[in-house]
Amino acid sequence: MQQLPLGVRWRDSSVFAAFVRGPNALAVDALESRDPQRAACIWLWGGVATGKSHLLQAACALAGDLGEPAAYFPMRERAQFAPDSLAGCEQLPLVCLDDVAQIAGDAAWNRALFNLYNGLMEHQGRLLLAAEQPPSGLAWALPDLGSRMAAGLVMQLRALDERGQVDVLRLRARRRGLELPEETAHYLLRRFPRDLRTLCGLLDTLDAASLASQRRLTVPFIKEILGSG
Repeated sequence: MQQLPLGVRWRDSSVFAAFVRGPNALAVDALESRDPQRAACIWLWGGVATGKSHLLQAACALAGDLGEPAAYFPMRERAQFAPDSLAGCEQLPLVCLDDVAQIAGDAAWNRALFNLYNGLMEHQGRLLLAAEQPPSGLAWALPDLGSRMAAGLVMQLRALDERGQVDVLRLRARRRGLELPEETAHYLLRRFPRDLRTLCGLLDTLDAASLASQRRLTVPFIKEILGSG
C-alpha cells in the first residue's frame, strides 16, 4: 500500500527502471538496497531536474511492489496537509519527504519531522528526504533536527551530461511505445532548453501528436509540431 496526502499524486513513470543513473548510480543503489544494514536515513540534494522527486517516488513504488506500505509527502504542496499528517507514519517501513527546504524554518513541521525521525529509528523504518541543499545548508527552526538530518547518509545528485539526457529521452519514449531516433533526441537538445522537465514535457506533446497522426518522431515531424526551424 502506498500513501499520499489527500489530493497529491505521483507519476506512474517514476520507477527505478525509468531512471538513467549516469553519475548518480551510487545514490540509486543506496535507495534500492534491501540490505538490513542499509542507511536508515538518506538525504538527496541537487539542483532542479536532477531526479530527486523521481527517486523518492521510485522508492515508494518499489516498496509497493514488495507489498510494503510507504508514504510520500511533497512539502511544496504542504498547504494541503498539516504537520500532524506525519503522526502514525513512524510505524511504516518507508516515509519520503520531498522539498524539505520548504519546512526547514517552520517550528511545527520541525517538531513533527523530529518525532517522525525518532519513531522511524525506533521501529527500524526508513526515512528518505530531498531538497536542493544539503541539511547543513538550511536554517532549521530546531537545530537538533538539522543535526540528525546531517548525521544520515547525505548524497548529492548531479545533472546528466548530453549523453545522459539523450538516454533519458529515448528511454522514456520507449516506455511509451515510441521510437525516438538518436538524431531526433540530439535535435531536441540543440533547439530547446536542456532542462529535463522541459524536454520530457515536449515528449508528452510529441507523443500525443504522433499518436494522432500515426507518424514517427523524425526531425521534420518535430519541426512541424513544435514550430522550431
